[in-house]
Amino acid sequence: MRSLAVDVITQAFSQQTGEKLHRRLYAAICSCILEGSLKPATRIPPSRDLANELALSRNTVLRVYEQLQAEGYISARTSSGTFVSESVLDNLVQRKAPPSAPPQQALSVQLSERGQTLLGNASASPRQWGAFVPGVPDVTLFPHRALKKIQDRLARQPLPQYLTYDAYGGVAELKASLTDYLRTARGVRCSPDQILITEGIHQALDLVTRTLCNPGDQAWVEEPGYWGIKNILRMNGVNFSAIAVDEEGLVPAEENAVPPRMIFVTPSHQYPLGSVMSLSRRQQLLALARKTQSWIVEDDYDSEFRFAGQPIPSLQGLEEASPVIYIGTFSKTLYPALRLGYMVLPVPLAAALKKVHSDLYRGGHLLMQAALAEFIREGYYAAHIRKMRQLYSRRRLALVALITRQLGKEYLGEFSSNAGLHLILQLPDDADDLAITQEANQQALLVRPLSRYFADTPRRKGLLLGFASIDEEAMAPAFTRLAEIIKKHLLNRLMLAGGAQFSVR
Repeated sequence: MRSLAVDVITQAFSQQTGEKLHRRLYAAICSCILEGSLKPATRIPPSRDLANELALSRNTVLRVYEQLQAEGYISARTSSGTFVSESVLDNLVQRKAPPSAPPQQALSVQLSERGQTLLGNASASPRQWGAFVPGVPDVTLFPHRALKKIQDRLARQPLPQYLTYDAYGGVAELKASLTDYLRTARGVRCSPDQILITEGIHQALDLVTRTLCNPGDQAWVEEPGYWGIKNILRMNGVNFSAIAVDEEGLVPAEENAVPPRMIFVTPSHQYPLGSVMSLSRRQQLLALARKTQSWIVEDDYDSEFRFAGQPIPSLQGLEEASPVIYIGTFSKTLYPALRLGYMVLPVPLAAALKKVHSDLYRGGHLLMQAALAEFIREGYYAAHIRKMRQLYSRRRLALVALITRQLGKEYLGEFSSNAGLHLILQLPDDADDLAITQEANQQALLVRPLSRYFADTPRRKGLLLGFASIDEEAMAPAFTRLAEIIKKHLLNRLMLAGGAQFSVR
């Protein structure tokens, strides 16, 4: 006998749209239950009867019934059939707004104090590709085919350890390849056991801050310096002092300063100004760290892209068993979306930080790590860096020429170390680099204001201009537009100042 439930479900099924029949049937029965067409304790049609009525396979109906039963909409009674669960509406009514509540009532959202602080200091750009975006390599020239060929070979019969959780700080082959590369290219002293693979610089900074600092501890950061370090310290309750940077790098504070638990530096290419830490300053910093039992965190930023002279050796390799945590990333040498970085940990820290890393972050991308290990071992990595170093050198020279020709050489930053993926366009102290940046960004010129990298005042004014991800042909018209924006903002100030220090061409 045809039941009323069959008619109700048939009508609801005819009103559903979509290609997947099981999804249409599921949605139809759910709507009947939720709207009350199928009341609690109503007997659901046998799967064979409903399948015949809707011209569906019985397996499709059984699949939907199993899903509905798993979610608590229906329940089966031995030798009696399947019924709408009597408790289903009791559970659903708790999810509905009370009758008096207005429709579409907005949720009240309250961030934590830490969340509000982070949001207030967030500086990541919403766009990460285009004219003058700093710190982004030319990802279009990466040898994707070479890496994909390696990936495909490994993926045909992947080892089980590449497909599960990582508890060892990364794939052994990648750590071994990095050990050889860092020893040769950066003068880093380490064994594979000291290397920990991370998902980029931010995760590395968060790990060392969480594991080595207590709330209220003191840290030193460079002034100006990378905003990401400051945000991570804020989120972990660590106080920081912004320590000035000169042409020799970070200038250690006076003897009576509060001893820092951690000292964050970019000695090979200071970010963002570009100065190189001198040997005497490095030795002074190492001696201070040993004396105060501090840890130095060396961010080897852009070290691979030095366009003149010999590579600058790492701070970590200057002394045996130095109190230095060395961190690096593949984001600049390969591409940012890879989300792979690495740390070289002092021997006493290695085991503990690997265990904490495994517990906090559950490292992954192991198949990619294995492929990257072969990519390095087979010489592709070093070859790609050599190729990009030559390309970025040409693009840097092109940008320097544009600045000099259209604005004047006095607009070039004072610490020109001829390295990295960006340079500083220096502005007068009373210029509004935030306003210039805002107008430039509106015209798809992705510069960043130098003043945002300072924690304290007075803040120097300027723009960070990336040159890696824009070719010379597109660079000239883009910079001409930027120069016009700068001239417009500076014209009144320059006229009043008589052009003593800066001029407009």
